[in-house]
Amino acid sequence: MSRDDGPLRVVVAGTAFGRIYLDAVRASAGAFTLTGVLAKGSDFSRRLAEREGVPLYTAPEQVPDSTDIVCVVVRSGATGGPGSELARAFLRRGMHVLQEHPVHADEIVENLRAARDGDAAYAVDTLYPDLAPVRAFLAAAATLRARGPLRFLDAACNSQVAHPLLDVLGRAVGGPRPWAFGACHEPDAALAAAAHGPQPFRTLHAVLGGVPATLRVQNQVHPDDPDNHSFLLHRIALGTDAGVLTLADTHGPVLWNPRLHAPRDATGRLVLAGPGTERLAAASTTRLHRAAGSYHEVFAQLWPQAVLSALHRLREAAAAPARRAAAGQWALTVARCWTQLTARLGMPELIRPPEPPVVTADELARASAGSPPGGGAPAGTADPAAAPRRPAAAGPRGGREG
Repeated sequence: MSRDDGPLRVVVAGTAFGRIYLDAVRASAGAFTLTGVLAKGSDFSRRLAEREGVPLYTAPEQVPDSTDIVCVVVRSGATGGPGSELARAFLRRGMHVLQEHPVHADEIVENLRAARDGDAAYAVDTLYPDLAPVRAFLAAAATLRARGPLRFLDAACNSQVAHPLLDVLGRAVGGPRPWAFGACHEPDAALAAAAHGPQPFRTLHAVLGGVPATLRVQNQVHPDDPDNHSFLLHRIALGTDAGVLTLADTHGPVLWNPRLHAPRDATGRLVLAGPGTERLAAASTTRLHRAAGSYHEVFAQLWPQAVLSALHRLREAAAAPARRAAAGQWALTVARCWTQLTARLGMPELIRPPEPPVVTADELARASAGSPPGGGAPAGTADPAAAPRRPAAAGPRGGREG
């Protein structure tokens, strides 16, 4: 069912996040054409299908055999939905399937078996590795791997997007094996008593691809609004002997901080300028890739472009069956890694916070521009600038040298 003579016919199952897939197909410049929407039949789904000018199917058996690809954007069994059952039904009919994450490892095994039975291509779409800023981060990480060993990973995420985080981290280190996850401890009682509120993050040490890692996961979810209330999606720092590569946010920017290192003179003092300090002329922080301009841009451009990249890979696997095994093995490996991480984290804490306040960047920029030298002192505290100054202790780390 892999045709080279025209656009592949695509049906999208699911009309919540499935709308991003619809946008991706529409932006494919003729590589794919939308031929139907599969949903439960709500008024919203009917209007959406009408807007796209395609039929609305309300049962998988209604999807025509002429369909080339089905995008299954329905919750899988890992999150209590029938997504994998749908995927297997289409795979056995010889239709290629792109399934939205997360998908449990056991489900992937069954889906790959159904794909072999139907001679079809199957892939799990973790979305975020195909975002332009993440691709830039991964390309820079590959260059760093070629230059020397990776020393550490420091990553944070919300538990809702831990599955794609592990996909990104696995790619950043050149493959997730070997991996291991340490115990995830509850916050210390004394710290909890001193805090103004509950600790939202759980921390655990890990190893990914042999690289030491520290993971901080906001293991919280609003049961009635699970797609909101994350403090962040992903934040990753990759350390090397040369410096630290940072993905400041899932949607950028990507930053490079060369490692601070200065020579010493004959007296043992750091040499801060002049001959031999050429490496200190490098920018302390360089932006390698910009951040998305707005969340409107994220939803309208970055995410559909990422889905489109996954669709093109699926098309290549459809045309070249030899490529399918590697993609399936990667998806299975990431899913097994994710299963072990979630077992360490345990069930997420249920939270019901209100809608977050809006603080504009302009407001913060004005405050930053008006900050006094030295940053001033918090209200109600003494200003250290007004206190008598004592000589700083000499030392190689942080303190001034005499």
